Amino acid sequence: MPREIRDVVFVDGVRTPFGNGKATGLYAETRADDLVIKCIREILRRNPSLPPERVEEVAIAATTQLGDQGLTIGRTAALLAGLPNTTPGYAIDRMCAGAMTAVTTLASGIAFGAQDVVIAGGVEHMGRHPMGEGVDPNPRIISEKLVDTSALVMGSTAENLHDRYPSITKARADAFAVQSQERAAKAYANDLIQPDLVPIAIRSAEHGWGLATADEPMRPGTTLEDLAKLKTPFRPHGRVTAGNAAGINDGATAALLTSAEAAEELGLKPKMKLVSYGFVGVEPEVMGFGPIPATDKALKLAGLTIDDIQAFEVNEAFAVQALAFLEHYGIADDDPRVNPYGGAIAYGHPLASSGIRLMTQLAKQFELRPEVRYGLTTMCVGLGMGGTVIWENPNFEGNKA
Repeated sequence: MPREIRDVVFVDGVRTPFGNGKATGLYAETRADDLVIKCIREILRRNPSLPPERVEEVAIAATTQLGDQGLTIGRTAALLAGLPNTTPGYAIDRMCAGAMTAVTTLASGIAFGAQDVVIAGGVEHMGRHPMGEGVDPNPRIISEKLVDTSALVMGSTAENLHDRYPSITKARADAFAVQSQERAAKAYANDLIQPDLVPIAIRSAEHGWGLATADEPMRPGTTLEDLAKLKTPFRPHGRVTAGNAAGINDGATAALLTSAEAAEELGLKPKMKLVSYGFVGVEPEVMGFGPIPATDKALKLAGLTIDDIQAFEVNEAFAVQALAFLEHYGIADDDPRVNPYGGAIAYGHPLASSGIRLMTQLAKQFELRPEVRYGLTTMCVGLGMGGTVIWENPNFEGNKA
């Protein structure tokens, strides 16, 4: 029986403040699952017209699915967040694009008609679960030269991408990093980020209880001179430093997605409408190239060109990865349409959670820029992948003509 593909809308998105993934970080003594549970609860609190029993699926992403990030975290987090036991859930892993994949997977179910209301999310406590913890890579990956050994070290893949784009110098990467910090500081000063942050109660055996209300990794006032002094740990005389890359971070995100019909029925106001998405594989040694073919794929599926996109949220795993994307499409490094509120270099990149951070910031762009119709969120993905989601602005002035 033929089915009609339904419109999918992004109703709301929230995240915890991101913390530094180390022994003295904000969340050093906070469980990973508690971070995403609080995000789910906040989604429900902010949308009181949504009965909890209407949530039909929960998908939560984590890259390292061990300990407090394991045990089918989508189901356990749903139960602990207070959703009824009739709400199923599952876990997702696509490394950095985990939350993005949770969104697109659940959105596909809505479009197909399998669900009407879902919650997607992601969490990563890198301080407790470092990338690669407990993994056992098949030795044939290296011995049979399926990939170069550098493919397993994300910083080395960024150095390889610098090699592919010799025009992207260390000085240019550092300038982009300073810009990210400056834009993030300005966004905070204008209260553009804080409305979507979930305050998190934190505990320290030494200092007692506290409340996390702001992103810990931010370094306002960073200068080019500061960055020029940093070591290049992945290659002697290299270009990738701790200052022009995202850090090791802890945090969680969650988003509410519905069918357009369910949003109207429940009195929920959509912030974005899904247009298309694309995931691709690339050479693992240059995984930062992934957003380019992923964007080409998503644009083709949408019947759009890059010129139709007027708002961009590009993940900043490394400055070189974002700059390669911009250079490919002929977009200036300081284009105000790209990451206007700063990116992962400033806020942090808790792997599987970051895709929804990009979406909440794009939704803010859409809210403040009704002249924009289409925007995208894009990111590179470990082991050689890229993901892009194209969204339409429901506030677009042309819709009111």
